[in-house]
Amino acid sequence: MTAKKPPHAYDPKPVLDLIASIEADLQRLKGLVEQQVERFDPANPHNKAPDGKLTEEGVECCYRMFDEGKSRYSVAQQMKISFAAATHRFNSWRKLGGTKRQRTLLG
Repeated sequence: MTAKKPPHAYDPKPVLDLIASIEADLQRLKGLVEQQVERFDPANPHNKAPDGKLTEEGVECCYRMFDEGKSRYSVAQQMKISFAAATHRFNSWRKLGGTKRQRTLLG
């Protein structure tokens, strides 16, 4: 008895090569887009008003740090604000929806 070949036998190598090529292109494009994403700086002097309170940019900077999973202590240290102020901002961030909140533009 002779062995029969499956009726739809094909070579998967060209398809796998095409997928790898597409994935490489997507990674390259992702890198180009990520470079344009605005970075925020907790030490930026525009984050605080002359009276020491946070500006709108400073508040958004705090919120973005919380978006990244930073702790209240870490935010307080990096923003040079009190732990109580960081806790207040954290509670406001949660009330606004946490990571699902509407982000505002910086700059």
